[in-house]
Amino acid sequence: MKFRSVILALAAAGAITAALPASAVTVRYANQGDLKALDPYTLNETTTIAHLGHVYEGLTKRDKDLSIKPALAERWEIPEPNRWRFYLRKGVKFSDGTPFTADDVVFSAERVRAPGSNFATRLPPDAKVVKVDDHTVDIITDKPNPILNYQFDGWYIMSKAWSEKNNAVAPTPAAATTPSFASLNAMGTGPFTIESHQPGVRTVFKKNPNYWGKMEGNVDEVIFTPIANDSTRVSALLSGEVDIIEPVPLQDINRVNGSPNAQVLTGPETRTIFLGMDQVRDELVNSNVKGKNPFKDPRVREAFYKAIDVDVIKSRVMRNLSTPSALMIAPEYFRLAKDFTRPKADPDRAKKLLAEAGYPDGFEVGMNCPSDRYVNDGDICRAVIGMLARVGVKVNPIIEPKAQYFAKILKSGGFNTSFYLLGWTPATGDSHNVLYEIMGCRGRNGASRGDTNSGGYCNPKLDELTDQILVETDQAKRDGMIKQAYEIGIADYGYIPLHQQSLAWGVSKKLKVAQRGDNQVRFEWVVKGE
Repeated sequence: MKFRSVILALAAAGAITAALPASAVTVRYANQGDLKALDPYTLNETTTIAHLGHVYEGLTKRDKDLSIKPALAERWEIPEPNRWRFYLRKGVKFSDGTPFTADDVVFSAERVRAPGSNFATRLPPDAKVVKVDDHTVDIITDKPNPILNYQFDGWYIMSKAWSEKNNAVAPTPAAATTPSFASLNAMGTGPFTIESHQPGVRTVFKKNPNYWGKMEGNVDEVIFTPIANDSTRVSALLSGEVDIIEPVPLQDINRVNGSPNAQVLTGPETRTIFLGMDQVRDELVNSNVKGKNPFKDPRVREAFYKAIDVDVIKSRVMRNLSTPSALMIAPEYFRLAKDFTRPKADPDRAKKLLAEAGYPDGFEVGMNCPSDRYVNDGDICRAVIGMLARVGVKVNPIIEPKAQYFAKILKSGGFNTSFYLLGWTPATGDSHNVLYEIMGCRGRNGASRGDTNSGGYCNPKLDELTDQILVETDQAKRDGMIKQAYEIGIADYGYIPLHQQSLAWGVSKKLKVAQRGDNQVRFEWVVKGE
């Protein structure tokens, strides 16, 4: 988006703000990515989840320290090993005035598992959601599940009546080419409502006057404008046209901190950036190798792993604001992460492995990357491409905005990729989420397993451990099984973990903002002063 276009969009937003009372508090927010769909089950991606979390709510929510708190469920208990009982908050209404009841929870459970949903793993495949009365639901599982509610904060509850009235019973797939009613409109119980939504252009949130909860912040209106261009986004912050941007390009952190009216909030993020490879197709898409798939050979996967120097990516691409990772999870989420060490890059060994696998001159493959989702994502991909070129592999970049990117590589797009970069923050804050959703065999022993396993990596032994991990209540035993599962994935070279990136939010000095490690900007906590 050019600077003139940004200013015009912000000016138009200002005209909307002018209609508010003089005392109303407006915050203007810009992100490198856009907000295409308002359907809360379309895209399991942190920025989208954060946006929609201002309108929709789950049975639980996460506090500033990511601890689990009551939300639409005011409390819960486990009366039997295989049964969780949730007591729903009374007196809550959707923003159209419809009362929130157990029927909405049962409906949302059915909808979140329906074809097209990108959130099926928020509910275990064996979980049955049963209405007890209007304000009580039971969730019954075949086996004990001590982490059942760990990701209910991102399973947003929708209005059954509103969905049925507006022909929005079915979730909208990320690959949909025609917008549905739910992708253009929203009806939740959260602290904000959506006044207007222009997909990819601007979304205006207004404070919900009938919100059941208490807001810590003083924000009456949030105007979100996507600004993909780094320099334009920074200029908008420094000029005061926007109040908060995310992310701040790493090369501009000192510039922002040196300005009189803005600063950069930094901190560790719990997202792991990694590379995946298609290990399922008999012939890769976007490759000059015909009749076979090089990535089915573990020697090729190991060669790619050893060709990539994460320390160089850290120093040159990430400007030392990343932590190279040996695992597919941040160390904050696994007690035994310290037991793993990432081996150093070894291009010579990579060349030998490719030759042993039958590719002495390398081969050609396409690489899917987002341009506006992660910190320096396009630059990371270009660095990886250069490193692989040194061992004889020609990688053709397919770098696109996240809407087109996700529509291809995710389940709704048929996992249409051979080699890709992705980031993942486990919604549960637990290894089981990574082992089940990212590293699990697609569809094995449950339709939702491997839902975000775009490369199709599969090891049944890892799956068996994952199932045991889910029901194990002894923490030491559980940690040992998690360690064993990661060791299996590492030995297979199923994925190439790169790093955990650092948070970098540009914030006006007029704002007080709580920064969560999952990179969700939450405006119910924002306080804006003079």
